[in-house]
Amino acid sequence: MSLTRRGLLAAGGAVGALAATAAPAAAGTSHGKGHGKGHGHGHGGGQGRLLTGFDRLSADGYALLKGQRVGIVTNPTGVTSDVRHIVDVMHPDERVNLVAVFGPEHGFRGTAQAGGSEGRYDDPATGLPVYDTYLKSGQPLADVFTQSGVDTVVFDIQDAGARFYTYIWTLYDCMEAAALASKKFVVLDRPNPVSGRAALGPVLDPAFGTFVGRREIAQAHGMTVTELALLFNGEFLSDRPADLEIVKMSGWSRSDFFDASGLPWVPPSPNMPTPDTALVYSGTCLFEGTNLSEGRGTTRPFELLGAEGIDHTWAAAANALDLPGVAFREAYFAPTFSKFEGKTVGGVQLHVQDREVFDPVRTGIALLVTAKQTWSGFAWREDNWIDKLTGNTRVRTMIDAGADTDEVVGAWAKDLAAFRAVRKRYLQYR
Repeated sequence: MSLTRRGLLAAGGAVGALAATAAPAAAGTSHGKGHGKGHGHGHGGGQGRLLTGFDRLSADGYALLKGQRVGIVTNPTGVTSDVRHIVDVMHPDERVNLVAVFGPEHGFRGTAQAGGSEGRYDDPATGLPVYDTYLKSGQPLADVFTQSGVDTVVFDIQDAGARFYTYIWTLYDCMEAAALASKKFVVLDRPNPVSGRAALGPVLDPAFGTFVGRREIAQAHGMTVTELALLFNGEFLSDRPADLEIVKMSGWSRSDFFDASGLPWVPPSPNMPTPDTALVYSGTCLFEGTNLSEGRGTTRPFELLGAEGIDHTWAAAANALDLPGVAFREAYFAPTFSKFEGKTVGGVQLHVQDREVFDPVRTGIALLVTAKQTWSGFAWREDNWIDKLTGNTRVRTMIDAGADTDEVVGAWAKDLAAFRAVRKRYLQYR
């Protein structure tokens, strides 16, 4: 496999469906605002299975990393198809000099709950130093990279496809910090588990930028991490871009959901137990911004929603909307932690019946609208967290004013169309 450099800011290197012969994948660098195209040739075609960026990097003998001291940003999702962690694979391999690991939210080994990390420690399995990146950005994060002594920072984490899933902002922050520290940055691709067919939902207003949304992308971005890295470099970091290289997948199509990949699902965070969770997450995570439970503390987080005092009327109102691809079951549950810990609450469970037509963001808005209509206790979190999740005040204020689902969704149409036009330039797969 040859790994070409320079460019890939424009669409390039189409990849066919899993059942077809895969097109060659490519890796490239991007600098400044230039929109070039890279082409790669080599292994990965015609084998009928998906090869991740790591698969292709390792099959090439880590040639892209030759002669460099390497650190990797990863977590439990950084696994091979036979569920070996890539750090455990790379560490004893003489062809790569892995000297450090960087852990995101939840930590490198994934022991921390939401809003937590594992701190600085030495990994018992490999002896490698593990540095904490969580809530670090800019020069402080650049200082961590400098302290670690690495020449190149590699990123390999499974994303969930939603703007407020923090790993993509770890990617953004690490790219920015790598540029500040004059380190090369390599992104290894993995599938978007909910497919890459479309971008959905409101686009973030930069005035509402936080770690659950740094920059102006859609709520469900419909991109892979290498595509996002190219977009970040080309649109948001162009004044000081990362020395970026990507290693694409082979065998992935934009229409593929995670089960088409043949890869093992490792929960990327404690409350993302299955690909089904990811399917609804970009819509139902909005309930974090309310006084309802978003299902944390149950075995079906983000599929179960509810609160004390809610009865069958919510499910009935949601089903009456006849939303495409989804039905709602009246449900009762008792969270073991988080909101309503140890209390029995009423609400709904989402059942996605046709994922091809299911729109998670529209569904999330519809559930907010109907929850407010049918339960007198409905309230937003006092810190207006909903505005951080949606990226603006519009969703909250429109629902409070009595807007219906179509009105709320229609309000972001112009911004979404503009984002889709930008996004199209960075897509790497068909």
